[in-house]
Amino acid sequence: MNQALTTSAYTDHFARTHLPPRELWPDLRFDLPELQYPPRLNCVATLLDECPLERVAVRGALGEWTYAQLLQQVNRIAHVLRGPMKLEPGNRVLLRGANSPMMAACILAVMKAGLIAVPTMPLLRARELGAIANKAQVNAVLCADNLRDDMAAAEQPAAARANTLWFSELEALLPAQSAEFDALDTAADDVCLISFTSGTTGIPKGTMHFHRDVMVICDCFPRSVLHTQRNDIFIGTPPLAFTFGLGGLLLFPLRVGAATVLLEKLTPETLLKAIETHHATICFTAPTSYRQMAALAPQFDLSSLKKTVSAGEALPPATRESWRQATGLQMIDGIGATELLHIFISASGDQVRAGATGKPVPGYQACILDFQGKPVGPGVIGRLAVKGPTGCRYLADERQRDYVLNGWNLTGDAYEMDADGYFYYRSRTDDMIISAGYNIAGPEVEDVLLRHPAVAECGVIGKPDEERGQIVEAHVVLRAGHMASPELTAQLQSFVKEQMAPYKYPRSIKFLNALPRTETGKLQRFKLRSE
Repeated sequence: MNQALTTSAYTDHFARTHLPPRELWPDLRFDLPELQYPPRLNCVATLLDECPLERVAVRGALGEWTYAQLLQQVNRIAHVLRGPMKLEPGNRVLLRGANSPMMAACILAVMKAGLIAVPTMPLLRARELGAIANKAQVNAVLCADNLRDDMAAAEQPAAARANTLWFSELEALLPAQSAEFDALDTAADDVCLISFTSGTTGIPKGTMHFHRDVMVICDCFPRSVLHTQRNDIFIGTPPLAFTFGLGGLLLFPLRVGAATVLLEKLTPETLLKAIETHHATICFTAPTSYRQMAALAPQFDLSSLKKTVSAGEALPPATRESWRQATGLQMIDGIGATELLHIFISASGDQVRAGATGKPVPGYQACILDFQGKPVGPGVIGRLAVKGPTGCRYLADERQRDYVLNGWNLTGDAYEMDADGYFYYRSRTDDMIISAGYNIAGPEVEDVLLRHPAVAECGVIGKPDEERGQIVEAHVVLRAGHMASPELTAQLQSFVKEQMAPYKYPRSIKFLNALPRTETGKLQRFKLRSE
C-alpha cells in the first residue's frame, strides 16, 4: 500500500526527516482512476497553470481577481519568496491572515515555489504561535498588518524573526517582480502543507500533507458528493488555516475553475447578506452558524444557494431540519479531520439519511473498531476507523502511535454503523472539546488558568450546549485568601482570553473545594462531567 518515497525536489530536508517511521503510517489506497497522479506533481501548478484565465477566481472585500490576476499575484509572491527572502526548497513559511484574496495568494505561492505552508488561525495568540513556529522550525513569516502584535511577540526561530514580511511590505515588493514563475518540479509526495491541530495534551500536533494529498481532496468529496461545477460560487466562514476552509473555500473551487468569496469576520447575518450579494451557490460553515442562520434566512434572497455543507462538529438533526424548513435545502453533513485533510464520510441529495453523517466518500473506507481493535458489526458503538488516499503523518510526534492502528486512522470519534453502511456520530472518545466547530484541548485551557494567582487547581471539560454543541467549563479550586464571586469569574475569563484564542475561554466557571482525583492523583474528568 505504501510505496517508497520518490526523489524530493527539496534541498531543505526537514520535512522528510521528521515524517513518522513508515511502519507507523496508515495504509494509503488509490483505488479510483482519478487518484492516479504522476510521480512529479506541484499541486498549485496543476490547479492554476491551466485555469480559465478570463473567469473570476476570488472575490474579497476590496474587489475581485480573475484567474489571470490571481495567477500573476501568486507568481509575483513566489518570486519574492525565492528572491528577496532567499528561501530554499523545503523551507517552512508561517502564514497569518484572515480570509482574503491576499491570504489565498500567499498560501498558493508558497506551495508553487516549492516551500511548505504553515497556515495559522487569526485568533491565535503569541504563546500559541510560538509553539507552532518552533515545532515546524519555520524559516519565514508572511503576516497581515492588523495581526502583527501577537506575531511580533511570539517566540520563534531567529531565522523566521529576521525573515518576516507584513502584507503591506510584501505588496510593495510585488510590482518589481515578474508575473511569470515556473513551479518547482516537486515530487507528488513532497510535503507542501503542515496544518496544526491541538491534541488533548494541549501540545500542538503538526499534520504533514503532500502535493498529492491536496489534489486527492479536490478529487474525492467535491467530485463525488458536492458535484461541483465551473459556474459555482463558494462562500463560508472557516478560516483558510483550517483544512475545512482551505479545501472548501480555496482548493475545491480552483479545481473546477469556479469562484470563491473570501471575507473575514462573517457573522450569521453578514454571511446570509454575502450569499445574497454574491449569488453564492455553495456554503461551508459549522452547525452553530446554521442554527443561527435558519431564523434569519427568510429576510434574505437565498435563491442562488444550491448546496450547504456542515462540518467541524456533530450536526444535530434539529438543526438540519430547521435549515431545511427555512431554505428548502437538504444539509450536506460531513466528518473530516486535519490528519486526513478533509471530509471522508458524507452524503448528499437523496442519499442523506436522518441522523446519519453519511457513508464513506468514494476513495475511502471506514469501519467501527472495538477497544481491542477488532471490527464490529451494525448497531455497535465503537471507534471510527478510516483509510484511503490520505492519512495521518504527524510532524515528529509520538502520538502517531495512538492515531494509527493496523493501517487504520482512528479519528477519536465514537460512531455506530447501520446495516446499510451509514455512519452515526455518538460522541468523542477523548477529552477534546468541540465548540462551535473549534477543537479545544481542556488541558491547554487548564494550563493558562493555573497561571492566575487565584487558582490552585482546575479541571476543564466540555459541557453540552444547545447553541454551540459544547462550551468550555472550568472547575476551579481557589487559593487561600481568594473568594468566589462574579467579579472573579469575569477576571479569570478575561485572563484566558489574553493568553490564548478567545474561543477557548471558559464560558462557564464553577468553584469547588476540591477536584475529584484517583488515588494516584489523576483528575477524574468523568466525575466533573457527571456533575
